[in-house]
Amino acid sequence: MTILAALSWVALAHASDPRLVFTKSFPGSTPAYVEITVEKTGTAVYKEATDDNNPITVHLEPADSAVMFDLAEKLDHFTHPLESPLKVAFMGRKTFRYDDGSAPAKTVEFNYSADLNAQSLLDMFERIAETERDFIELERAVKYDKLGVQNALLLVESTRDSKRLIAPQQFLPLLDRVVKNESYMHMARERASAFADQIRAASATGSPKTAPTEK
Repeated sequence: MTILAALSWVALAHASDPRLVFTKSFPGSTPAYVEITVEKTGTAVYKEATDDNNPITVHLEPADSAVMFDLAEKLDHFTHPLESPLKVAFMGRKTFRYDDGSAPAKTVEFNYSADLNAQSLLDMFERIAETERDFIELERAVKYDKLGVQNALLLVESTRDSKRLIAPQQFLPLLDRVVKNESYMHMARERASAFADQIRAASATGSPKTAPTEK
């Protein structure tokens, strides 16, 4: 096999890797736009603009990505409408897209869906968005607002306590940075240390995964 042929085969293989894409446009909210791509491998990319120059890449637990793709399959990979006929308030224009390399990708738009599988999948994407918003806030505080680290940590812990935190290991580099730097408040360093210990302990003991119970 020539190098060119090999590269073409690799490109084709990657092009056919299934992925889920979620977008939400809600002008006036924070953020006004969200885009999340989830590969079947568990790699997820979070953006807050279509041309976001600083996207966040995170690796989901295998159980979480498996549930998301299972829900997409139960939704026939978005080949039928999901919008509810009920008249409800506008809650943001949402889209689910399934791309397995075939053309065109399968896409469905909705404001509100009464389909329980759609609600479960939406909740998974919303949990990713909530987690990454917490990550962005903690990262900003760690870099530019040392006095604000304590409050940022409390936000992350609140998300964790409500069982909505996704892929908590992504926070370890930030937590370790706080723990090791005496310029941060002692209270914040203690909280960061306890949080990091909990994440590592959960990972070592194989604690229950974060995938939700199916409705």
